[in-house]
Amino acid sequence: MRLPGGLRGRLLVANLVVAGAVLGTVVVAVSLVGPGYFAQAMGHPAGDMMGAAMDAATKAAFDDAVRNALLAAGLIAVVASIVVSLALSSAIARPVARLAAAAGRIARGHYAERVPAAGTDEIAELGVSFNAMAGSLEATERRRLELVGDVAHELRTPLTTVDGYLEGLEDGVVAAGPETWRLLRGETARLTRLVTDLQELWGAEARQLPLSIEAFDAAPLAREVVTRFGPQASARGLTLELEVPEGLLVRADRGRLAEILDNYLSNALRYTAEGTAVRVSGIRSPRGVVLAVRDQGPGLTPEQRASVFERFYRVDPSRSRALGGSGIGLAITHALAETMDGRVWAESDGPGRGAMFAVELPGG
Repeated sequence: MRLPGGLRGRLLVANLVVAGAVLGTVVVAVSLVGPGYFAQAMGHPAGDMMGAAMDAATKAAFDDAVRNALLAAGLIAVVASIVVSLALSSAIARPVARLAAAAGRIARGHYAERVPAAGTDEIAELGVSFNAMAGSLEATERRRLELVGDVAHELRTPLTTVDGYLEGLEDGVVAAGPETWRLLRGETARLTRLVTDLQELWGAEARQLPLSIEAFDAAPLAREVVTRFGPQASARGLTLELEVPEGLLVRADRGRLAEILDNYLSNALRYTAEGTAVRVSGIRSPRGVVLAVRDQGPGLTPEQRASVFERFYRVDPSRSRALGGSGIGLAITHALAETMDGRVWAESDGPGRGAMFAVELPGG
């Protein structure tokens, strides 16, 4: 026998089966135990002909009363089971039906869908989990749309420049001199850098980047990064300070950790005030090792701290674009740290008071 397809029908059948099983147990118990107790209760002495005749008549009446009582109890049990089943199945099936309907709307692309999740039972917990899933899908879809728009915007500017100069060269308006070729090469390099950054961001977020995790001393690595940025810092009149103690063991990929520090230092040198210092420090933490870069730049508001690691986010869009930033470096840093079981964050005392960008990774 096939069960009804709906949840309400299945719950009704289940309750009726339980009621039938209970009623059957009662019938069997009464049939087996009742006559013996009845005969014992009558207690007529042996050889009493009048007592025997009364026993037979009374037993027949007793059997008839028991049969009628069991029949009435069975009917009452069936009706009660149907009423209770309908009430309970409605209470259970209604939120499940809402979840199913909401899931269908999300499948059609309506990611803002939510369901009521009041209470403390399993259905309420399911609603909370469903809403969390819907929120995550909505955020992912929003980021996808923003990414498409941002990539299109970033590609449009250099492509427009290249197309304009090529048209000028074709019409003879622009001279094919060294300055023109230098500008065109600069724009194509910008396009290449953007595509490379996007590819690396995808690989890091998808955990598709090859990693060589090992334990090593972070001090020599930090020293190499600081040395590499020395000429750039000197050109802007900045001082680089290194405060990473020897023997600070960290478990990470050397190249990827160097890339994280590169991104931090690149941003610090790009935005910090001339004539100030940029400090690279390292300390042990309860979870491992923290490496940080602190600058004396424009600082961050609480809203900016919360968004600074998002793709294409710029604290100062016009200034960042003019200085050549793609807005992907910190997003790559965030993805790389998570890939190595670490985390990143930013701290600042407010606008104009500098900022600190940190990465925490497991200790060696």
